[in-house]
Amino acid sequence: MKSLLSICASVLMFGFGALSGHAQSGNSYPDYLIGAWRLVELDQPGPDGTLNRIDSSGMFVFTRDGHLSVQVMDRVPKQQVTPAGSEQYSQGGYEASYGSYTVDEQAHTFTFHVEGALVRSLIGKDLLRAFEISGNRMIVKSARADEHWRVVWKRYPNPESK
Repeated sequence: MKSLLSICASVLMFGFGALSGHAQSGNSYPDYLIGAWRLVELDQPGPDGTLNRIDSSGMFVFTRDGHLSVQVMDRVPKQQVTPAGSEQYSQGGYEASYGSYTVDEQAHTFTFHVEGALVRSLIGKDLLRAFEISGNRMIVKSARADEHWRVVWKRYPNPESK
């Protein structure tokens, strides 16, 4: 646990920057994404299509060299129902995946290139995500028309600024 916190602290030290309009080039990744984020809200569609808040926790980490990792755990896992056409991202109330990412700043999207995942059918896929950042919060949604989930993340505080 201490090593995980040390890794997160190291990532955070280099990850703070303001949202800016500069274009991504080469191996440069936007500073406003880089760092560790904790899950604040996770809304998923129920069988009737309405969004329901899921009692869950999680962490999303973006590195400066273009890698990311995400883990989400339902506190009280329920029977998993995946709406028709939707991708399955979790198993037994747990989601874990990692890989690389590319950003399209103009479209406010990033593509998650999945290299490893608990749900093995995700490996090798490119998952397009829309994002919006306001202050220390980031909202992430699928860019697919058939998926209607929404996740709110809050940036972990910078330990150097305390």
